[in-house]
Amino acid sequence: MSAPVPQSERVPVGVDPNRASIARVYDAFLGGKDNYAIDREVFHKVQKAAPEAQDLAIENRGFLIRACRFLAQQTGLTQYLDCGSGLPTAENTHQVVQRLTPEATVVYIDNDPVVLAHGRALLEENENTHFVALDIFKPQEIMENPTVRDHLDFSKPIGFLQAGTLHHYEGDQDDPARIMREYIDALPSGSYVAISHFLDPENEHSSVARKMEEVFRHSMMGSGTFRTKAQIEELFDGLDMIEPGVIRCADWWPDGPRLKELNQVQHCIAGGIGRKP
Repeated sequence: MSAPVPQSERVPVGVDPNRASIARVYDAFLGGKDNYAIDREVFHKVQKAAPEAQDLAIENRGFLIRACRFLAQQTGLTQYLDCGSGLPTAENTHQVVQRLTPEATVVYIDNDPVVLAHGRALLEENENTHFVALDIFKPQEIMENPTVRDHLDFSKPIGFLQAGTLHHYEGDQDDPARIMREYIDALPSGSYVAISHFLDPENEHSSVARKMEEVFRHSMMGSGTFRTKAQIEELFDGLDMIEPGVIRCADWWPDGPRLKELNQVQHCIAGGIGRKP
């Protein structure tokens, strides 16, 4: 068992500091301060399986930033729906897209209590950024939510993001593809969908992917499935993929030439963007 949180650590109302939170574990991976010992315990256990484990979060964040930049610069989108916003950190979706398109509207969805406690004020830093507390794995509830509908015009294309979220769904292994089909069906024509996901690369790095999966799924967090490229591609069913399709996050339109070889963990997270015809 983990030691209880010291009294000196302030715990927001509704937050259980003795149970790992996906948002707080991700914060710990990024070196943030909005996490507790139980969250850092998950991080350190994954590090034992793969010392470079932090790069799962770093590559995911890098993909999100580049994907948002691409969508804002190249597609003409002015509205975005980001599922699983997580804790506010540097270069969130709204900061990236609104730097390039100041009038862009961003709606974040998350129901993690720590995100609700810490994030709402930071995420609502301007009139075009909004936060809705809902379960990201319930598409119908989100797409029919009055607040979502008030801020997003479903007669025009939407940028839809699931960055580092679907691998935390714990249920039938076919469900993430079903969940994404529901979302894609509800999106207007011309919308773009960006997804990043833990990857089993089906090569010499598969063993480290499965070791990390074992730790994630049997930790206090209880989730973290590594899917194959083909399984991740199923999440984009019905979309026209933007080149180069589903690929390692590090290889999705990097900012410059690669001078260092990828480490084993950087092979284990992939992403892509598709457009709804």
